[in-house]
Amino acid sequence: MPNPPISIEQHGHRTLLKWHRARRKASDPAFSPRRILEGMQLGASVEVDLVLHADHGFAILHDPDLHPTTTGTGRVSGASAQDLRRLFLRGNDGAPTRDRVMLLDDLCDVLQTASVHPGAVLQLDLKEDRSSLPPAVIANFARAVSPFAAAMILSGGDSAAMAALAAATPGLKIGYDPTYPGILDDLTSAEEHTAFIRRALRQAPDAGMIYLDYALVLAAEAQGVDMIGIAHADGRRVDAWTIRSVTPTTLDAVRRLLALRVDQITLRVDQITTDDPEGLAAAFAEDQT
Repeated sequence: MPNPPISIEQHGHRTLLKWHRARRKASDPAFSPRRILEGMQLGASVEVDLVLHADHGFAILHDPDLHPTTTGTGRVSGASAQDLRRLFLRGNDGAPTRDRVMLLDDLCDVLQTASVHPGAVLQLDLKEDRSSLPPAVIANFARAVSPFAAAMILSGGDSAAMAALAAATPGLKIGYDPTYPGILDDLTSAEEHTAFIRRALRQAPDAGMIYLDYALVLAAEAQGVDMIGIAHADGRRVDAWTIRSVTPTTLDAVRRLLALRVDQITLRVDQITTDDPEGLAAAFAEDQT
């Protein structure tokens, strides 16, 4: 039986493959409960997104609007937990699936009875800022997540929001994503790339994982800046996101992230976010033959 698509090895270096939106392969719909559970049982790094709903909890969804990724309409923030549980997720083709929208509480209930691999990590990617997290939201999050905190990492772009949730949830690890739309146009020199990554490390001193757009990492390298090396020197790990599909172009990018040597620069990313872990693992298995 083939090895599960949870990592790839290149030149003796093991890099984790994160199942973006809980996809094992490109054809999978996002946030399938079956895939989330499968990944956790196999020991994968699995990512789901958190959007606030009307009852002071979180839905496992990426967008603030229910349409077009679910059978509902309107804003997630205006929907109750009961209303959300009645909705179905839509697949990549837009057609409704048999999977209902899950809440964070529902996911934690499933994990309660599952046999989770000790190496599995569930990334909770927060799509909210600190201003949207009143005490009731923080308390509900901590109640749901605390039993599984050791197997989870909370990520996001608002370090204050993550700090507030983590403070109420002992043992929960945090990660930080400092990127923003337009960053590839804003950073044009070696000095700007260096200042950006160093500022990100200062803004989230407790973040063990730094999440960076893989195109940004490679753009910095072109300027002679090793963002991964700078993060590693500060005791952090790096996740490069997101390889949407496996093509000759994206495979070349992944190879550069795994083992790039140009004028003393060596990039060795710790984790790669991808919508097709199975396809990416298979492609690198062929590299080794």
